[in-house]
Amino acid sequence: MPRPGGRARGRYPRGVTSPQRAPGGFPVVGIVGGGQLARMCAAPAAELAISLSVLAEAPDAAAAQVIPSAPVGDHTDLDAVLAFARECDVVTFDHEHVPSDVLAALVAEGIPVHPTPEALRFAQDKLAMRERLTEIGVACPAWARARTADEVEAFASRVGWPVVAKTPRGGYDGKGVRVVGSVAEVRDWLEAVGTEGPLADGLLLEEKVDFVRELAVLIARSPSNQAAAWPVVETVQTDGICTEVLAPAPDLDPTLAAVATEAGLRIAEQLGVTGVFAVEMFEVRDAGSGAAAYVVNELAMRPHNSGHWSMDGAVTGQFEQHLRAVLDLPLGAPTPREPHTVMANVLGGDYPELYPAYRHVMARDPGVKVHLYGKGVRPGRKIGHVNVSGTDLAQLRERAGHAADYLAGVITE
Repeated sequence: MPRPGGRARGRYPRGVTSPQRAPGGFPVVGIVGGGQLARMCAAPAAELAISLSVLAEAPDAAAAQVIPSAPVGDHTDLDAVLAFARECDVVTFDHEHVPSDVLAALVAEGIPVHPTPEALRFAQDKLAMRERLTEIGVACPAWARARTADEVEAFASRVGWPVVAKTPRGGYDGKGVRVVGSVAEVRDWLEAVGTEGPLADGLLLEEKVDFVRELAVLIARSPSNQAAAWPVVETVQTDGICTEVLAPAPDLDPTLAAVATEAGLRIAEQLGVTGVFAVEMFEVRDAGSGAAAYVVNELAMRPHNSGHWSMDGAVTGQFEQHLRAVLDLPLGAPTPREPHTVMANVLGGDYPELYPAYRHVMARDPGVKVHLYGKGVRPGRKIGHVNVSGTDLAQLRERAGHAADYLAGVITE
């Protein structure tokens, strides 16, 4: 449990002053990384009377624009991270890329870290994740570790070409993933096996899953082992990037919804996850019975794109819940406010000036909630999202899609 009042004060990088602490013994939550996930914690932190501090990559990082305490430092710089963390009661993360030696140093200083380094390992290393999920009986695609061309060939002979090859570390949004039809297509990766880097321990090979659609289960768990689950959602991917989330997943078999949620809760407990995390799944058909089933694709141990809908569509959004969880506060209700919420991601287009389009979207459809991340526009970059809730799913999808496309410049009316 964090100790209100703070710990021994360190010196921030670049002489930035200590975070402003709210009267009454309220804690400071430190977030390593200044991206949009840290930024979206700002509003719920204010409502909870909690102070935030972020270790930002740059003075104009997304979170640094809205959180006053935002010293600049690199997440791989041990001294910078320790100086930052000593000003906080608990430390959490905007991303999963903090090196293990930095995490170990935080723990050695007695600084509460959530999720813990032991849990984060399973998000940082896909091979470790597959091994652990298999051990605890969670359904996964057929998989194998491969260090040689012969091992790739052996796996493909078992499951059939093509196969999915992944770098165990460092991949995201489709990066570090290849769908390959021969050993030649991963020859360069095999040559890097055993060297320092994301392929040091080999490639992760998986069968190419014939799936019905993609689902996600969002779970929160506190150090006291309280857990909460939002409804299972459907995620729609375009070129490896999530472009739309439907909450809850429409026409989902109730048995599959229950089984998938149980799997998410089991993963949280067995892997010791604390905070909010997402389990990305494929909905499949059981080979024997034809019944709806799941296999787990990825884990993300942080608030996640698949949960952005909850900011406006649930009693407790994922960012408030994450703060509650890492502080070991009682968790809030994850109950939806409306029968349906649709989230549409806003991707950068050809128009760098967003404000005129932002004003237009707000005027055209006052029921749409627009969340922009303070990022410069770059084609294909996630620069924000929109949420809209109600009863008519088809209409909600049209409204959310129109708003996101207008902000991106895909449409101009």
